[in-house]
Amino acid sequence: MKVAAIKNLIRKDVPIYYRRLFSGTLVIDLLNKTVESPIDFIVETKPTGINEVIITDMGKIDYPLLPLIKEIKKYISVLDETGGLPG
Repeated sequence: MKVAAIKNLIRKDVPIYYRRLFSGTLVIDLLNKTVESPIDFIVETKPTGINEVIITDMGKIDYPLLPLIKEIKKYISVLDETGGLPG
């Protein structure tokens, strides 16, 4: 299982400055097929300065959720650190 990309990524307007809401289309390589699913997530900056990724909606994917969510959060964190999320 590997997260290939998040396509059509858009940022939603939120009045709370330390929360950034995003939505897009998740593309995952599972076993021998590619699966696309809608995804909504939040990147929240904690008072300590650390960013936390919260996945709010991921659609229905036929794969164990814990390793899938862990990989998606890692992918989103790398996107955030490298400036890959829309501003």
